[in-house]
Amino acid sequence: MKRRLIAVLVAALAFVPTAGAARVHVRVEGETRNIFGATEPVLDIKVNALDALEAASLAGEFYYHVAQTAFGPYVDQIGRYPAGGSNGWVFKVDGKSPPVGADQVTLHDGDTVLWYWATFDANGKGPQTLALRRKGNCYRVFAHDDNGTELHAPGAVLHVDGRTRKASFFGTCIGHHHSLVYSTAPGMVRSNALA
Repeated sequence: MKRRLIAVLVAALAFVPTAGAARVHVRVEGETRNIFGATEPVLDIKVNALDALEAASLAGEFYYHVAQTAFGPYVDQIGRYPAGGSNGWVFKVDGKSPPVGADQVTLHDGDTVLWYWATFDANGKGPQTLALRRKGNCYRVFAHDDNGTELHAPGAVLHVDGRTRKASFFGTCIGHHHSLVYSTAPGMVRSNALA
């Protein structure tokens, strides 16, 4: 009886989250397609945004590589795309680009982490990222700049059931549909997908 009680206690402790652990939403967007988590699933992570990439890699079975630099860890490849020149991998937490490395950003329950492929212009400015919200059968599309400010997304379209429809910052109602809905716009990172 005593051994069984100890075994039950040990098993229960195995499921207790470690200090600093969080449950966060994670999505990884490649150059041409979603690599992981179009619907931003919740994953258990250890502490930071780099841990979120590790958890997504395990869940989605995709490759990534971290180079050690003088400034700390740098994600130099996800999937088949290595960083180079004016292209590379960056991340946002809750729509904002932190001014520090991914290993320095402590995450909290409910945060949303987006890792994405970016091409930077001559001034070092990267693409805006699209986000989608739903209310009933209406979808609102907006862009996030690096500060997380919600902006209009010119040229944004919704993709649903194999067709596209012009999207609106104020909301576009699409009626009954069967597939997930997501948005794209020229020069911007595609949005999350919603039912």
